[in-house]
Amino acid sequence: MFSHLLPEFLVERRSDRCIKCRVCERQCPNGVHHYDPELDLMFSDESPCVGCQRCVVFCPTNALSVYPHPTTYRPNASWTREKLQDLKKQAETGGVILTGSGNDKPYRIYWDHLVLNASQVTNPSIDPLREPMELRTYLGRKPDTLEVEVCGDRVSITSRLSPNVPVETPILFSAMSYGAISYQAFVSLAMAAKEFGTLFNTGEGGLPREMREKFGPNAVVQCASGRFGVDPEYLNSAAVVEIKIGQGAKPGIGGHLPGEKVAANIALTRMIPEGTDALSPAPQHDIYSIEDLSMLIYALKEATNYEKPVSVKIAAVHNVAAIASGIVRAGADIVAIDGLRGGTGAAPKAIRDNVGIPIELALAAVDRRLREEGIRHKCSIIAASGIRCSADVVKAIALGADAVYIGSAALVAMGCTLCQKCYTGKCAWGICTQDPYLSRRLNPEIASQRLVNLLRGWSHEIKEMLGGMGINAIESLRGNREHLRGVGLEGWELDVLGVKGAGE
Repeated sequence: MFSHLLPEFLVERRSDRCIKCRVCERQCPNGVHHYDPELDLMFSDESPCVGCQRCVVFCPTNALSVYPHPTTYRPNASWTREKLQDLKKQAETGGVILTGSGNDKPYRIYWDHLVLNASQVTNPSIDPLREPMELRTYLGRKPDTLEVEVCGDRVSITSRLSPNVPVETPILFSAMSYGAISYQAFVSLAMAAKEFGTLFNTGEGGLPREMREKFGPNAVVQCASGRFGVDPEYLNSAAVVEIKIGQGAKPGIGGHLPGEKVAANIALTRMIPEGTDALSPAPQHDIYSIEDLSMLIYALKEATNYEKPVSVKIAAVHNVAAIASGIVRAGADIVAIDGLRGGTGAAPKAIRDNVGIPIELALAAVDRRLREEGIRHKCSIIAASGIRCSADVVKAIALGADAVYIGSAALVAMGCTLCQKCYTGKCAWGICTQDPYLSRRLNPEIASQRLVNLLRGWSHEIKEMLGGMGINAIESLRGNREHLRGVGLEGWELDVLGVKGAGE
């Protein structure tokens, strides 16, 4: 069938600069560039180009340019180019349109409509270079009261404390499973988390046995609907156990790792036959009520001798505050909320772009509900979805989060250009692929150092912002909406966020 699709990108090659080194041909996994030995010329077929920019970055003479194709259809506000292309693609394939990365639609990004406070005269600012600044965060359930016993110069806590996990910065690496990303990318996240003193999330693909002893203390291990890779050693090697109910990119539906990605090592880790599809059903078939969830939470606590906090990850949906309240009352120590802009390796485009609500609104609603019910201290809240910079982290904490998960930002730090073709397995940067030729492009030593640099830079900026607000501990900012003001927001949006308008 002849395709009616227009190319997405235009590839331009400057012949006066091209030295026919064929680097672009070797770097492109989609077959865009090829060399004709008879004519001694390089040619580019732009139709399969995904705009990953790999060829542009590695061209030694800067001979290449790749940008969105200027050819378009007759302008129509209802029938945009994207809508027409998607419809034509489905007419040719009869399948579901898949996509990767997070929601790219122009929904309001509330982080960009919130501004932070700063100290001036009566409340002096703090210089983080000369005065102590505390970013360490403890994740887990806190006691109702704290009873202490004083004996001479010694003070001991007599209250029974739930397990808490310290992280040196309120930034964690989000769930990205081995299989969805390459082993090299997976190890890079683990190495960076260990070096910086934070956590990485294994996703629902398990934790390779050779990594458990070294990286387990910095791992959040997931127990998802498919139960891939879940065994007692897996649970007990980790810092936190997380029950995955949903994720922001595809709320209410399951996961699918195609069989062609399930190589021998992935099959061993996930405990499934090599080459078979790894299907995660939408529901967990032992959870059909809050009571069922409570049974699983306490089963996992029992399996880990009540030494690990248990987290429950949900997508940000309608009534998320009531759902979170039930989760806390069911015994969860941590609630992770993933919003509308959450990333993914593969999701139906219709789901990613239309289901769920923004994390900012969900986070504010959950924090307020738990405070009103007097149970906010019984859990930590981790916010995920579209965290792009240190300012987003600070604003999330002011809205009520204890910490944030970053996924896309971490991948970008490693080299990702958000071409949104993760599901093809042809990631030119060696991140979302199981092709040995492609995955070896990512050096874990270098990638992990880039991630550590990102965490270090963001942490310095967070300290600067805290100092500017006159705050010397991240804990003092948590849920403190007086440090936020809204700009360009409707009254109902300010009400949900619990934030005053600028100037009030």
